[in-house]
Amino acid sequence: MLKINFMSTLFVGIDVSSKSNVVYAMDFYKNKYISSSFANNQPGAEELAGMILDCLHKHPDLTTVVAALESTSVYSVHIANYLSTCERLMSYKPYVFCLNPKMTANYRKSFIGLSKTDPLDAFVIADFARAGRIECEPWRGSQYLALKRLTRHRLHLAGCISREKTYMVSNLYLKFSELQLLQDDDRPFSNLYGAASSAVLTEFMSVQDIIDAPEEELLQFLAQKSRNRIQDLSKTSALLKKAARDSYRLDKCMYEPINISLASSFNCIETYQKEIKAIDKAIEKTIRGMTPNALTILQSIPGIGPVWAAGMIAEIGSISAFHSSDALAKYAGLTWRRNDSGDFEAEDTPVTKAGNSYLRYYFGEAANSVRRHIPEYQAYYAKKYAEVPKHQHKRALALTSRKLVRLVFGLLAKNQLYTGEQLDAEPNKESN
Repeated sequence: MLKINFMSTLFVGIDVSSKSNVVYAMDFYKNKYISSSFANNQPGAEELAGMILDCLHKHPDLTTVVAALESTSVYSVHIANYLSTCERLMSYKPYVFCLNPKMTANYRKSFIGLSKTDPLDAFVIADFARAGRIECEPWRGSQYLALKRLTRHRLHLAGCISREKTYMVSNLYLKFSELQLLQDDDRPFSNLYGAASSAVLTEFMSVQDIIDAPEEELLQFLAQKSRNRIQDLSKTSALLKKAARDSYRLDKCMYEPINISLASSFNCIETYQKEIKAIDKAIEKTIRGMTPNALTILQSIPGIGPVWAAGMIAEIGSISAFHSSDALAKYAGLTWRRNDSGDFEAEDTPVTKAGNSYLRYYFGEAANSVRRHIPEYQAYYAKKYAEVPKHQHKRALALTSRKLVRLVFGLLAKNQLYTGEQLDAEPNKESN
């Protein structure tokens, strides 16, 4: 938490909901100053600010305001933004923190037998701040919020594509049972959801039509749909026909419904991909006008472009908020829980995932790209991949992401570009 004088601070806990904000304010000695409810709108926020101001005027020994609230979807955005930028409170140096609900929920367990009500929830949040348990950085306002809305929406679109691909697996199997089961060199298409593959799956009514198609027509079809990107058309055609011969045959009554469903799924995926390209352009435009220095530093790492860099910057904010790469990794949820007792030590130690899931996603995507460009990261990934018999990629990528956290923290904290050389020991927070 920031270095503040706790003895002269008013701690304001806010339990946020869509309609109201329940507030409890206390000083370091747990003296209650405010216990009330305000509408979660502009007039309600102004009323709350006025009450906080009156309290500070009546108690001149209180010189700082720390407001803490749980990150409750979008409902906490407006009140956090208002309190952090309220001109009437500026002379009291207001700090606003949006907390992970899991942290306050665990802290509540220390109050044995405490009832669950909105006023008591606000009290617990205020006491959490009073006890100095806050480790996250203060609310950064609209500057990073604008970028964050774009980067998080991109993740939403990527999730939509993944869900659509998962959903259409059953229809793919019904239409062409062998196609998605083939591996490596036996696969006619490297990308099952690419243009050539989607054309085959939607424009041929059945696998029998593929088998019966004249060789010249099939070769011409594949060349046209792939835009001549298939290097060996004859091999692709042969693999495709073999897969068709080995596949189950559908009843004719199912031809049209399955084809319509598959075509719809492919259309959805194509639409999402177009939207992601548009979002990528908006992200690049926004990030270049915000933090050019941090962007330049992260893009100096081979494999990291403006989108992955923007995703990390949006969630990290200022690197000065973190005293070490361990703190940054903890914030991203890239830490592992130990599971041992006596002489027993479990081999399976799952990642905590208690941190910022968006930051963890962008670190993962960036690490997956970096390992293809930097030999050191490729070797590290391969080593971790070979260490276990299951979850190889998932585990190796998570560990590579943790390695990337150290690099990102070191470069941003030292304000230097990536040169491929080993970074010195991490600087202390005071030197940032």
